[in-house]
Amino acid sequence: MKTVIYFFSGTGNSLAVAKKICTVLRDCEIVPVSSFMNSPGRITPTAERVGIVCPVYFSGLPLMVAEWAARLDIPDIKYLFAVVTLGGSGGGPALRQLDEIIKKQTGRGLDAGFSVKMPGNYIFMYKSPEGQKRDLLIAAADRQVDEILPVIQCCERKSISRAVIGSLLKTVIYPWFSSRARARARQFSVTPACTSCGTCARVCPAENIELQDGKPVWKDRCEVCCACIHLCPVQAIEGGRKTEGRPRYRHPAISTGELESRNMGKT
Repeated sequence: MKTVIYFFSGTGNSLAVAKKICTVLRDCEIVPVSSFMNSPGRITPTAERVGIVCPVYFSGLPLMVAEWAARLDIPDIKYLFAVVTLGGSGGGPALRQLDEIIKKQTGRGLDAGFSVKMPGNYIFMYKSPEGQKRDLLIAAADRQVDEILPVIQCCERKSISRAVIGSLLKTVIYPWFSSRARARARQFSVTPACTSCGTCARVCPAENIELQDGKPVWKDRCEVCCACIHLCPVQAIEGGRKTEGRPRYRHPAISTGELESRNMGKT
């Protein structure tokens, strides 16, 4: 059965999960959600099984993923699944948001939804785990994906969990996030350590960064994926005083170069 997996990833967690699933399914293609950003119209997958893998932001979806999902046209696919990666909680509400968006557009929702706990990267609020703590989280995530794989391979249905507290929390924090996300880039700044390498612009899935006089300038469509601040090779990007001295994070199985090429729509 042919499978296509659409992913959104800032620092590699969701891409790592998408790649692991795709390797096992074999006849599988991985496509970045960002590759549709500048192409209007409906999106019709040419596969029988479709997967969506993305992170959870404040108990909901990245804005780009929510907008992309509203364009999906999937009347003929046999199986639709989603995996959300998260550093904290909110997997259920994010999956339900995705399910509701797709159902509204196509009349059918997700056949299965899964949450995978991974190291968080929201550097504005906390330090990303390092060393053994990071490695243990990634090992546990790999085991979770191993448990998910047979369900996806057999196209089994799996209902999305419903938690009242989680749903209530999303109604408060996700509107706050979504109303401020695009402007979050105003908090980024570059230090004199910048070497004008352009990594920040190349890893940004929203094409929100351009170099002016060799230095990054952020525009107004930030996704808050934090790729730029985490993947700068000399840590020359900060997001205010809170990020100073905080460790940077990238999934160890995903290189910066791969994130650059994948986010530019290359395989």
